[in-house]
Amino acid sequence: MKIIYQSGIMDNSPCVATVGFFDGVHSGHRFLIEQLKAFASEKNLKSSVITFDIHPRKVLHSDFQPLLLTSLDEKLALLSDCGIDKCYVLNFDEKMASLSAAAFLNEILYTRCGVRFLLVGHDHRFGHNRADGFPAYKIYGNAIGMEVFQASRFETQTDSHVSSSEIRHALSNGEIGKANRLLAYRYSFTGTVVEGFQLGRQIAFPTANIRPDFTDKLIPGNGVYAVGIIVKEKWYKGMMNIGFRPTVANGNNLSLEVHILDFDQNIYGETVAVQFYDKIREEIKFNDINTLTEQLKKDKEAVSIMEFDQKKTVL
Repeated sequence: MKIIYQSGIMDNSPCVATVGFFDGVHSGHRFLIEQLKAFASEKNLKSSVITFDIHPRKVLHSDFQPLLLTSLDEKLALLSDCGIDKCYVLNFDEKMASLSAAAFLNEILYTRCGVRFLLVGHDHRFGHNRADGFPAYKIYGNAIGMEVFQASRFETQTDSHVSSSEIRHALSNGEIGKANRLLAYRYSFTGTVVEGFQLGRQIAFPTANIRPDFTDKLIPGNGVYAVGIIVKEKWYKGMMNIGFRPTVANGNNLSLEVHILDFDQNIYGETVAVQFYDKIREEIKFNDINTLTEQLKKDKEAVSIMEFDQKKTVL
């Protein structure tokens, strides 16, 4: 996939395109992209996805703190795996936010990106205040020589609605199975191993405390999870606690710590990748450290007997 950044030389050769933020590049996005590729093949043109470098709401609302499923690099890697020919990464700023749908179609898509056929997501809207809808886009496109089509709605026997918001909601509630199903791969994040409180070593459960590399990345809701962790390109089973460690009065300091099974290495400063498989239980405040230790033994046993599919992950 050829990546074209707005700050570089734009490629305005004729293409078939779709536009959106594509956070997560989930199963609904993939359904849209398959339609795009088929249509591009029919027209004998390149398939193009047009996306943005930052979440539009971050520009529209200065106090907005996005909780994203993918960083830009992760999103581009996922889009590349979908078999697209080109991806345009536009700089979303106040000037672009002020463009009407008609102006965006003409000035950005048609003139700068060479879009001659535009496939619009079933319920996608764009332009200033998202004031217009598909019927208007079709009229605006006809006026400049661009054909605008609407994609088919995506749903499955299990899920009638697939969206980035629905996946964020599932992850926040610890519904890992649902989130992974909607994504069509295992949710994951990368981070750096940093020093923690080292209580785990004292009770024979050493943990890697992880600081996420992408600060806008959504972290699943508090609890204990079965995870896969990649360290120095090798994959291990792990159990991860996300929360405030109430048994040891950790205060308001959110901890992301993984006990890696069958592992005994010093990995401070290493970049690791964590893949979520399932939620084991809620985070609980125990009466004492001994009770906590007994529960950790049960958690470890539960994780050790689980079957882990190491495929279907973004990393």
